[in-house]
Amino acid sequence: MIHAGERLFIVTGGPGSGKSTLLAAAAAAGYTTVPESGRAILQLQVAIGGTAVHWADQATYAELMLDRELQNHLRHAETGLATLFDRGVPDLLGYARLCNLPRREHLRKAAELFRYNRKVFVAPPWREIYANDMERKQDWSEAVRTYEAIAAGYDEAGYDLVELPRVPVPERLAFLVEHVTHG
Repeated sequence: MIHAGERLFIVTGGPGSGKSTLLAAAAAAGYTTVPESGRAILQLQVAIGGTAVHWADQATYAELMLDRELQNHLRHAETGLATLFDRGVPDLLGYARLCNLPRREHLRKAAELFRYNRKVFVAPPWREIYANDMERKQDWSEAVRTYEAIAAGYDEAGYDLVELPRVPVPERLAFLVEHVTHG
């Protein structure tokens, strides 16, 4: 069974490129958004002293993200509403590549079965706004490598990347809304 999601739009990119800030602005403007799974998992794992985090057990972290992304997809595909996701299933193809995870076939299958709108919005690395925090521990070069791996994952999954401009949040949001509502 293929779960098509023509009304499901992904905003992706490397860490610290303004994705979450953009989606917070979209949510404040009334758009349906889905927060990043990875960040939520990191927060929970840190709170319980778990090891399913990017800097420890990357394989388990990837599996937790996959499960959450599949659940989010199913939940929002049923609504028929235009929904903006902070990352999606194909991000995991890039993550597996970045971390050299050995088992990738099930990730490919998930990306094949759980589809989003073909147009994926990608936030390019933006050094001027990049900052570390409690969950974002990557240095700048790893952030750039993450962006490259994620872009390659979406390419592998057959999506068309639309680069978000490096402009203030209101202009970035207007760009996103224009492309989502008018194709």
